Amino acid sequence: MQKPQVESVNGVHTENETAGKVITCKAAVLMGPGQPFVIEEIQVDPPQKMEVRVKILYTSICHTDLSFWKGEGSLGNLFTSMYSLIQNEACRVFPRILGHEASGIIESVGKGVVDMKKGDHVIPIFNGECGDCVFCKCDRTNLCQTFRVQPMRSVMVSDGKCRFSTKDGKPIFHFLNTSTFTEYTVLHSACVVNIDPKAPLKKMTLLSCGIPTGLGAAWNTANVQTGSSVAIFGLGSVGLAAVEGARTRGASKIIGVDINPDKFTKGKAMGLTHYVNPNDSKDPAHEIIRKMTGGGVDHSFECTGNLDVLREAFLSTHEGWGMTVVLGIHPTPRMLPIHPMELFDGRRIIGSVFGDFKGKTQIPHFAQQCMDGEVNLDEFITHELPFEKINEAFQLLVDGKSLRCVLHL
Repeated sequence: MQKPQVESVNGVHTENETAGKVITCKAAVLMGPGQPFVIEEIQVDPPQKMEVRVKILYTSICHTDLSFWKGEGSLGNLFTSMYSLIQNEACRVFPRILGHEASGIIESVGKGVVDMKKGDHVIPIFNGECGDCVFCKCDRTNLCQTFRVQPMRSVMVSDGKCRFSTKDGKPIFHFLNTSTFTEYTVLHSACVVNIDPKAPLKKMTLLSCGIPTGLGAAWNTANVQTGSSVAIFGLGSVGLAAVEGARTRGASKIIGVDINPDKFTKGKAMGLTHYVNPNDSKDPAHEIIRKMTGGGVDHSFECTGNLDVLREAFLSTHEGWGMTVVLGIHPTPRMLPIHPMELFDGRRIIGSVFGDFKGKTQIPHFAQQCMDGEVNLDEFITHELPFEKINEAFQLLVDGKSLRCVLHL
């Protein structure tokens, strides 16, 4: 098929030029686990029924991208016990376009899409919301029956095909309902959120995953109250977002737990009141925290994906009412390190996906709160690079030097 030569206006292709046509653009394609990303020209098909095609302007790198790049495909372990299947099968689907934190502008919409149009400013979400299923209609969950996060899914839901292909027509697979490491992507409309066109798109990129996940865990899952005490285990982006959530809710004691002392400086600027480095004491972290708080914190947040840390987080909460929120991705077949009888002490443990935000219905309001200054997003963007330097951006995350590196497309 002959591909059109497409010109652009202010960096965004116009509908008359590209709607209904295949677009040739650049993408960062992953050929296999641990391999460098390859910037190459790909073909992006037009959106089909209930899909939209988005021109990506900014994308950032999350630890989930890093985990999958490393070959830790078991991130689906949060949603299924089929650990071995996920580890083997999800990692085998290549070439693939990763990425799930981004912002951009709709280039065209498919048949049936009525809540979005060309030119809308949007962010993708990996945990979609169709609005019609029994899950979406339930106010006790933010999962969707069809478009919930599903790491094993590598094709579009509507027809089981890819919207990406190489220049010679071979399929390139999708990732986490989103695939944002590309100049153009196609998503189901359930996984796209309209935001205020006045919102700064670069900052809005962070609302695709990390910030809602951590902050929402404090606001929605734990419902932190004024005067509460909290402990956050792991001070990466998600952990620091939980710090921000606790700070904005008026928590009186916000304890950060991390083995990297440099994290305390950043954390203190974002609201930490206390810091525990487990390497600095012979006593377990949970014992230190219990002494600091007179019995334990009201809420703990596990953001590391380490089961030993999860147990420390659980034991750091107060008997009778303490709650532990699990946010880390656990690439292991090991089960929870908690005996059922320990739950009779009144401590609870719960997982949280996307901070319990319903993406399409609640994220627009959250974006407005960020625009109004209720939430500080500036501290989370530590690096910015051109899209072509995506491998350098991944290395920054590997080395623990960045929270979020935003790539400009």
